[in-house]
Amino acid sequence: MSLPGFDPRWNDFPDYILGITREIWEQRRIDTLHRYYSDDIVVRGPASVVVGNRDVIAATMQTLAEFPDRELLGEDVIWCDAGDGRYLSSHRLYSTATHAHHGVYGRPTGTRLRYRIIADCAARANVIDDEWIVRDQGAIVRQLGVEPQRFAADAITAAGGPDKVAPPFTPQTDVAGPYQGRGDEHPIGVGYADILGSIMSADLAIIPQRYDRACQLELPGGVTAHGWHEADSFWMNLRSAFPSARFEVHHRIGREDPGFSPRAAVRWSLTGTHDGFGAFGPPTGAAVHVMGISHAEFGPWGLRREWIAIDETAIWKQIVLSTG
Repeated sequence: MSLPGFDPRWNDFPDYILGITREIWEQRRIDTLHRYYSDDIVVRGPASVVVGNRDVIAATMQTLAEFPDRELLGEDVIWCDAGDGRYLSSHRLYSTATHAHHGVYGRPTGTRLRYRIIADCAARANVIDDEWIVRDQGAIVRQLGVEPQRFAADAITAAGGPDKVAPPFTPQTDVAGPYQGRGDEHPIGVGYADILGSIMSADLAIIPQRYDRACQLELPGGVTAHGWHEADSFWMNLRSAFPSARFEVHHRIGREDPGFSPRAAVRWSLTGTHDGFGAFGPPTGAAVHVMGISHAEFGPWGLRREWIAIDETAIWKQIVLSTG
């Protein structure tokens, strides 16, 4: 397969995504971000929105200074051809790193970290110009001995208070980028989006209907779980914290490729109020936007593996900013 407008050394779009990630982070070619990221790229993470390549380069250098041996192991790239020479990837990574130096996560602890990231990137002509990324911050801070709520509160204080801290990503702080696509109509992606929609509509009976009874779940906080009961428990606790929030699917991809199980990537959100008991404690009435990206693989008995990325610290950041 050839990629029109891309460097001919890339065999296909997954090869491009995996290759430039390795080049930037592990081969220390941070300078290539000038070439691979557009000058005015919009990078949305649950905790903030960054506009411009300069800030992305600065953040990359800060991360590598704090975690000098960081590796980004690409588990999968679920992608689609968006037309007009543009592609969208949903790239799932397993990251390992040692907390070796002072930085965003405080004084060095020497802790060996393991956590996942899912990044949705839009690219055209060898350049990424739009990005959505969710890191499992809950897993990171817990391994460092800090609960997500405390980390969020301390980060606000360290920034100089609520008036100085970067606002979290919400529909109000979003910045429109060049990619306006919503994915594809592949039945695997459509089916997974429908499963999530049913769950968010309080139809938890969809889990024993559509999930493999032996399903494996990779959940926020670095938790691995199995089976219908654990799937029900996770989704119930998340949804019950925000029972009146609006669920929306922003992007979906389905793929069937040789050597892979049928799989899907869905980017979604919950927007509303923390008005219920659940995963985030007693209701506070705080306005909250939950940014989520999920991957799923399917087998002969339904959804067999699922990866769910949300940033618990960013949710707590919104609650703490609202409640003090």
